[in-house]
Amino acid sequence: MSAIPPADTLPPAHPPENNNEMNAHQDTLFLRSPRLDTPDAGAMRASLRDYFHTTFSRYEQLFEVLTCDDAYYKKPIALRHPLIFYLGHTATFFINKMLLAGLIAERIDPRLESMFAVGVDEMSWDDLNEAHYDWPTVAEVRAYRNAVRQVVDRVIHEAPLDTPIGWDNPWWVVIMGVEHERIHLETSSVLIRQSRLDFVRTHAAWEPCRDAGEAPPNTLLPVAAGRTRLGRRRDDPIYGWDNEYETREVEVAAFQASRHLVSNREFLAFIDDGGYTTDAWWDDEGLGWRTFRRTGHPEFWVPAADGWRLRLMLEEVPMPWNWPVETNCHEARAFCRWLAARSGQRVRLPTEDEWYRLYDAAGVAEVPTARPAGANLQLDHGASSCPVDRFAHGDFFDVVGNVWQWTETPIYPFAGFDVHPTYDDFSTPTFDGRHNLIKGGSWISCGNEATRASRYAFRRHFFQHAGFRYVVSDAPASAPNVYYESDRQLSEYAEFHYGDECFGVPNFPQALARIAIEAMGDRPARRALDLGCATGRSTFELARHFGHVTGVDFSARFINAGVHLAEQGELRYTLPDEGELVSYRTRRLSDLGLDDVRGKVDFMQGDACNLKPVLTGYDLILAANLIDRLYDPAAFLNAVHERLNIGGVLLISSPYTWLEEHTRREHWLGGFKKDGESWTTLDALKALLGVHFRMLGAPRDVPFVIRETRRKHQHTLAEVTLWERVR
Repeated sequence: MSAIPPADTLPPAHPPENNNEMNAHQDTLFLRSPRLDTPDAGAMRASLRDYFHTTFSRYEQLFEVLTCDDAYYKKPIALRHPLIFYLGHTATFFINKMLLAGLIAERIDPRLESMFAVGVDEMSWDDLNEAHYDWPTVAEVRAYRNAVRQVVDRVIHEAPLDTPIGWDNPWWVVIMGVEHERIHLETSSVLIRQSRLDFVRTHAAWEPCRDAGEAPPNTLLPVAAGRTRLGRRRDDPIYGWDNEYETREVEVAAFQASRHLVSNREFLAFIDDGGYTTDAWWDDEGLGWRTFRRTGHPEFWVPAADGWRLRLMLEEVPMPWNWPVETNCHEARAFCRWLAARSGQRVRLPTEDEWYRLYDAAGVAEVPTARPAGANLQLDHGASSCPVDRFAHGDFFDVVGNVWQWTETPIYPFAGFDVHPTYDDFSTPTFDGRHNLIKGGSWISCGNEATRASRYAFRRHFFQHAGFRYVVSDAPASAPNVYYESDRQLSEYAEFHYGDECFGVPNFPQALARIAIEAMGDRPARRALDLGCATGRSTFELARHFGHVTGVDFSARFINAGVHLAEQGELRYTLPDEGELVSYRTRRLSDLGLDDVRGKVDFMQGDACNLKPVLTGYDLILAANLIDRLYDPAAFLNAVHERLNIGGVLLISSPYTWLEEHTRREHWLGGFKKDGESWTTLDALKALLGVHFRMLGAPRDVPFVIRETRRKHQHTLAEVTLWERVR
């Protein structure tokens, strides 16, 4: 596909919508995300053009609420950039991503496109970033946005388009840019809400709900056990972010859920009962945050002489007690612990699985295209929360909409997760166990954010338009593994063991296991020992033939990988690509045909030169690339027969890479002159093992490749010898 030429070489773009046009159409629904499977390219262009301009204008309209230039440059909170960054950031995103996709050939303003490229994660609550930026003027940024609008419009109008638009289509980044701006429509509205009150003004396009009163009593309602499906199929015609793709089905145990979101009135009881001064309700992380912030109430509550008030995006109002309380995750968890103690029930936040089960049980549907949402979503019902009993979903209220709902689940990748090549850090930085999922969307959640499959996560101290409901369940709040192993050596070995064939060289641990199994012939195959098992591929492969296999390695890190695979069936890790760039891998035993042997293996840490007495009575011992890494290889070889049954087989492989960092020179088995003649490791093996073993066949060379980076691999030959214990 050819790129769009620089803007000054193109004919004038079609006049984009401006803010006046936007104001004239406030009675219409904010455009939903378009279907991407429209076969008519002309109709697709028209749809995407409206979608882009409507979103771009609505985002600019948000910044019309700011009263002065200072409002753009004074940070609303210390942990985020000032608002001038966010005005420019979403426009820069289009240019940077379209360049990567080949849709345009040149930048508009390299300085701004560097400055506005990367935002600031909310980091730790006490990690202040005081980096200095020479921010441009507001007028410069608005001029830049106008130039970006023109370029994107021309791409949509003129770039070659093949439909449908899928993940691999260059046009995917156009939709990505629009959905990215819709995310920042929400996050910027939160920062505006955290700005000084004199920095903002009311605006007809951002009118809040005016319905306030006393809150209804909250009750628990049952949610029956059932099966639910998470995730989005690859052929879904609606845009999704990387963490949504692939699916996971899970059985959810029965639980009870609060009928309403927790209201301001319900949360007040927690405050009045010393909730912010009783350490017992806070875990260590939450207590650290609360102590640092020295807070005694939610972020948007304002104490006043006449009672509590609530800061909305653009004004303060008397506390609407029947609106949902907005908290961070720490506060929501503390409330649940307090309520559990008061009620004697097992109260906690729902898991992501339970939220999906509630969604299904309540009969919630996706936001309709041509009529207002049946929930406080998509800006369909005003620019604020509303009473917790306004939008019913079955017997519950606000299963979606009004405010996001905190869950107990740290975000994790589904099996088969992959990053998009033009936005490889959208999700992966959050797979750290410190970002909890929020579900359901808020009043300003639009497009992808308002779909069932959306998965957004924030640090637990972070504020969004987010509140919570609680559940009562005897089941623990568990979640799949959230981590990608980043230890370089462990990841290197994981790829060596479970990765794809490299340069036509067969998988080495699998090849050794096959050689060993072939050598066993009709011999008994009750128990096998995999010494130096590393991350365990040979252990699992041997279990295809043997009744039970034990993997032993000196490294606890490697052993833990094997244990995790045996328990969970999958392993996630990062691979170095180039410099600081990495790629992400998920390897599953089921994909290797090894899922059914998980119950036949176990792993333990051990020293091959000083094995535990219990490790004996084996029909096979595999020692893969081990002897030239031992501190006393002769001691191992002199005693290994004690671990093997008569008639059992010992397989040794090694490239004979003797290094003093592993084995002192005087303990090398070979690779030196002895009595004036070359003495090889094979000579030593014959001498040491000949007392108890006979050699089976001739040695053979087995190659292996270890990946170091995307462009650097280490190719090695190991010599494999087989030995039968005869005495």
